[in-house]
Amino acid sequence: MSWFYLDPENLEMTLRVALALILGAIPGLEREYHRSPAGLRTHMLVAGGAACFTLASVYGFDQGDPGRVAAQIVSGVGFLGAGTIWMRDSGPGGLTTAAGIWMVAAIGMLMGLGMYWLAISSSVLLLLTLWLLRFVRAEK
Repeated sequence: MSWFYLDPENLEMTLRVALALILGAIPGLEREYHRSPAGLRTHMLVAGGAACFTLASVYGFDQGDPGRVAAQIVSGVGFLGAGTIWMRDSGPGGLTTAAGIWMVAAIGMLMGLGMYWLAISSSVLLLLTLWLLRFVRAEK
């Protein structure tokens, strides 16, 4: 396999990253609409970056455990999501955005692995969760 020209394998890897970006845009648009701390571009970049790291992990190293890079994605994105959480008088805010960033990273990893159906269905389920549960609030 050559890394310098567009053979079918390179085209498929490019498609995986492109689809990860698109799938990251789905919840990103919802978060952008509601003026969340992390919106469209952030969600797209997290999903695309996770796909790139997963592809590099699976195809870029001849030796070693590809799961090690995946584990670092999970912890690194958790740190990124923690940066979107802030304190206010009523308690912490930004938790949904942080969880969404974490989920989008998982969707990007699924795309990087070529698990198209699971990535697409997870993205749709994430969007439904954000929409349908928006008005469900625990009473204090």
